Amino acid sequence: MGQDAGTRAVVLGGSIAGLFAARVLADAYDEVLIVDRDKLVGVKGVRRFCPQSHQANGLLARGVQVMEELFPGLTQEMVDYGVPTGDLSGSCRWYARGNRLKQQHAGLTTLGVVRPLFEWFIRERVQQFPNVTFVEEHDILGLTTTADKSQVTGARVQKRGTDHDEVIEADLVVDATGRGSRTPVWLEQLGYEKPFEERKKIDLGYVTQHFRLRKGANGFQNDVAINQIAHAAVPRGNVFFLVEDGKVELTTYGILGDHPPTDYDGLMAWLKSLPAKDVYNTLRYADPVDKAMPFKFPTTLRRHYHTLRRFPEGLLVTGDAVTTFNPVYAQGMSVAALCALVLRQHLHSGAAPVPQDYFRDLATDAIDQAWEMTNQIDLSLPGVEGERPLKVKVGNWFLKRVQIAATRDGAITAEYFKTAGLVQKPEALMKPGFALKVLWKSLFGPAKESREPYTFPVAEGVEPAFGETAELPKAA
Repeated sequence: MGQDAGTRAVVLGGSIAGLFAARVLADAYDEVLIVDRDKLVGVKGVRRFCPQSHQANGLLARGVQVMEELFPGLTQEMVDYGVPTGDLSGSCRWYARGNRLKQQHAGLTTLGVVRPLFEWFIRERVQQFPNVTFVEEHDILGLTTTADKSQVTGARVQKRGTDHDEVIEADLVVDATGRGSRTPVWLEQLGYEKPFEERKKIDLGYVTQHFRLRKGANGFQNDVAINQIAHAAVPRGNVFFLVEDGKVELTTYGILGDHPPTDYDGLMAWLKSLPAKDVYNTLRYADPVDKAMPFKFPTTLRRHYHTLRRFPEGLLVTGDAVTTFNPVYAQGMSVAALCALVLRQHLHSGAAPVPQDYFRDLATDAIDQAWEMTNQIDLSLPGVEGERPLKVKVGNWFLKRVQIAATRDGAITAEYFKTAGLVQKPEALMKPGFALKVLWKSLFGPAKESREPYTFPVAEGVEPAFGETAELPKAA
C-alpha cells in the first residue's frame, strides 16, 4: 500500500485515538494528514475543543505497554522529564468498599502524567514521522464519495475563520473525533444503516483541581497515587496522584446525580465524607493552584459497527467514536491504543482494509473486555438501570469477594489489577486455585488493618491549610 505512489490517509481528530491511529498509518501510507479544530503543534496546555483536558485521564498498564510498542523509549522519556511513575498494584494505594487493599508490585507500570502533557508527548513523537502533517484549526464538514457512494474518497473541511470549504482527497479516512462522531449521521445520509447504539445512564459528575503539597507533609509517602473506588453504599470516589515534585492532581466523582461541589469548602467536605480519609487528610496540608473544574458524563456509549452488513470502503472509525466508557475506570485511552493495534493488523496485507473485517476484530480484540467490565461494575450500583442476568450477578458477587480478599493478600491485589489494567482476561481470576484462595480469604471479611486510618508524619512547624490539627501525628 505504502509502495504505491501518492497513497494518503486522513485522520479526523488529533486527540489520543487519532495520534495512535496516525502512528500506525504512517507505516503504510505515503502521506498521513491529521485534521483537528484545535491548534495542536507545540501545545502543552489544555485545548479548547478537548473538554476533558482539565480532568484526570489514566493510561492503564496495557495501554502503557502498547504505547511503548508504538513509541519505543517514550516511558523513560516521560520519567526523565519528571513524570512520576510506579506500579499500579504496588505503589498505588487503593480503597475498595472503604477498605485499603494490600499492595504488591506486579510489573504494571503507571504514569502520573496530566492529559495535556501526555498528548504533547505523543504528538511530539508522531511529528517525527516525515510523512505526517497536522492540518490544524479546521472544522470537519463531511465526507466525499464515489458516485455510487460505495467508496469514501476524502473529507470536506473548512479553515476556521473562513467561509469556504475544501476537499482533502484520501485513500482511507479514519474517524477519531470521539463521542460526538458524525459517522452515524453521514452513513444515513449516504443510504447506509446507522449502527445500533448501546447506552447506559450513569449520570456521572466529576471535579478536578490541582494542589501543591506543603513541604514536610506528604500523605503519599512512597506511593504515587491514592484511589478510592465508588461502590453501592457510597457511589463516590476519587483519583489522586502526583504529577510533579509536590504538585498533585485530584479528580473526585459521584455517580447517579450525586456530584461533587466546586467551591473549596464544599469540596473538602465532600472528600471528608468518603470512607477513607487519606485524600482529605493530605489536602489539609496542600494549597490549591487553580480552580476546580467540573465535568458531566451522562451515559456510556457503544456503537456496534461490527454488526452492520454494509459499510462504505475507505472509511474506518476508532477510539471513543466507537465506544465511550465510564471514565472513572480509565479505559478510554488504553482502548484507543488497542484500536491502533487492530488497525495495524488490517494495514499489513498490502490491500485496503475491509471495514467489516476491521470492525469485527476491533470488537473482539480491543473493546469487548473493557466494555463488559464497565457494564458489570456499573450494574453493581442499584440505581443504574439495566438487565442483570445471572452472569452479571455472579460476577459482581465474586468481584466483591476479590476486593475483600485483596485486603489480606497482595498477590490477589496484583492479579486483580492485571485484569483491571487489561493485561489479562477476567477469566484468569476464575482459575480454580485462585478462586479458592479468594473465597477462603474473603470468609473472614476485610483485614483489620485495612480499616484503620492511614497516618503520615508532619514535620514540626508545618501548618495545615485548614483546621482539625489533631488528626495527623507530628514527626519526632
